[in-house]
Amino acid sequence: MKKTMYQVALAALTIALPFTAQAAGSKIVVGYQTDALPSSVAIANGDFAKATGTEIDFRKFNSGAEIFAAIASGDVQVGYVGSSPFAAATSRGLDVKAFHLATISGTDEALVVRNGSGIEKPADLKGKKLAAAPVSTDHYQLLAVLKQEKLSERDAQVFAISQPDIVAAWNRGDLDGAFVWDPALTELKKTGTVLLTSRQVADRGAPTFTAWIATAAFTKDNPAFLKGFAGVVETYSASFRNDKAAWGPDSENARTLAKLLGGTPADQASALNNLSLVPAEQQATTAWLAGGEGGGAAKILKDTAEFLKEQKKVTTVLPSYGGFFTAEYVKGLR
Repeated sequence: MKKTMYQVALAALTIALPFTAQAAGSKIVVGYQTDALPSSVAIANGDFAKATGTEIDFRKFNSGAEIFAAIASGDVQVGYVGSSPFAAATSRGLDVKAFHLATISGTDEALVVRNGSGIEKPADLKGKKLAAAPVSTDHYQLLAVLKQEKLSERDAQVFAISQPDIVAAWNRGDLDGAFVWDPALTELKKTGTVLLTSRQVADRGAPTFTAWIATAAFTKDNPAFLKGFAGVVETYSASFRNDKAAWGPDSENARTLAKLLGGTPADQASALNNLSLVPAEQQATTAWLAGGEGGGAAKILKDTAEFLKEQKKVTTVLPSYGGFFTAEYVKGLR
């Protein structure tokens, strides 16, 4: 019955949104990453295209920074990104809007330290070889941890390298620790221990989030597409929240994620359980996407930008980041 109701919800969404940018004859390019998200199943099975009535070209990237580079070049219109590259890109003048909050700081990202490295507490990071993907939420949180311990980047060796390079360096024994997300997180935990999760770093004063964003021009011209896209994301997120059995290690959903993102179905099911998902009705409040400059997500973005400027990663902090968020497309979603 749950599966039937799920299919009905998608069918209703498809009927409600018959007209999108595809009517103009253009294919929409969407950038995604290797994170295990419930909605990634919809990439694999075509439900995003069905619900929006639009031809979508999904392209996989290694980081949000890469997605923003593709957006800046005009190659991508919609993307899944983290708050740190989001803050960096908007501070440098890129005009985009977050229309759905994918996740907030949870246990899906973590600082893993190598077993036998001598790192037992954050203060032990001094003098160690550490890594994170450049301009990622992980890089931001790694630097934040060092600052919280009154350590500078010079007090440790911090390498800003891609996740595949992190895994390769870790397997060579070149790193003592790394802040990563899946599938790298699962790989590093085989010979390492989680020192701090993203949620713990957030509790220490450096919260992050991930979001689906679109260029401001695309947002203006394609409201029906974005409403439909956000609806699919929320439908899958609600399925995961309400029917955990359908997302277990032996489920079709887990097998689909493994085929799309790599790893095993058990890896993907485990990664999903690390997520912190915010229901759409909460996203639509001033705690997150609504409220302009006073909205929770806008405040996090500005705080992140100020930290990045302090770390000399950006040169400018804008007066307000409220204009980079809209709650319009999550209103009324369940």
